[in-house]
Amino acid sequence: MSTSTIPKVFWFFGLSGSGKSTLSNRLGEALKSKGLPVFSIDGDQLRQGINKDLGFSSDDRMENIRRAAEISKLMSDNNQIVLASFITPEESHRDMVSQVLGNTVRFIFVDADLKTCRQRDVKGLYRQVDEGSLAQFTGVSAPFERSKKVDLVLDTTMNSVDECLTQLLHTFFHNR
Repeated sequence: MSTSTIPKVFWFFGLSGSGKSTLSNRLGEALKSKGLPVFSIDGDQLRQGINKDLGFSSDDRMENIRRAAEISKLMSDNNQIVLASFITPEESHRDMVSQVLGNTVRFIFVDADLKTCRQRDVKGLYRQVDEGSLAQFTGVSAPFERSKKVDLVLDTTMNSVDECLTQLLHTFFHNR
């Protein structure tokens, strides 16, 4: 499988708890097992380090995503397949990602209903929103704009991780 025919950046986006990082990690394992160079990046990682100075206002979210896109570009320019997992709640954020990455990016909307995301709340974030200790939470107290510009939609409410991984591999890596 040649990396020259594979899109360089796969941008997984959706609500917290939708399964973005899980699917990205599983795809990374599958690609690494084929000997492909993979770099994974997600919002939690960046907010613990390089983006710890940012809050959750629309402007801060835009800057968070801009930095992630620039890091993704650096890695893809160095022949890495980049698997990026970010909520990326606004269409303007995704447009900016497209501006930075051009035709090297494929957007994968990881769709799950709010009830399912709440059930998967491993970080306790939805509970914090319900208790009033966390404001501006995407999908509850801050907007999430569904996109019409996606390369693939993976419904993790209706499909298992394995089914979604199969769909990812078939869509982007079939016959490569």
